[in-house]
Amino acid sequence: MRAILAGLLIAVVAACGSRQVEVRSGPRAAAEVSVRVQNNLSQGVNVYVVSGGQDMFLRQVNANSAETLPVQGVASGSSVTLRATTVDGRNTYTRENVVLNGTFNWTVP
Repeated sequence: MRAILAGLLIAVVAACGSRQVEVRSGPRAAAEVSVRVQNNLSQGVNVYVVSGGQDMFLRQVNANSAETLPVQGVASGSSVTLRATTVDGRNTYTRENVVLNGTFNWTVP
């Protein structure tokens, strides 16, 4: 009788025990367009895309380096303004009327 009771107890504990659940979000949509920024300055710059009057911060690009920055939420073929502001806020560089298709190369300054 004890063996049967022990077996039932193990079955109940196993059935009521916690289950491991894996939660994942769907794959991120790949950006259709990107900006390759070559920063030739001696300090980093914060890079923005201005589209429809909205500033979208892309990323900070370190001094004397280059990075390819994906542009999320802007459709291929859109005309935008690119803006790079030095980290100290003293200088701003812009490139207006840029049509984003694939990867756009931009050298600052």
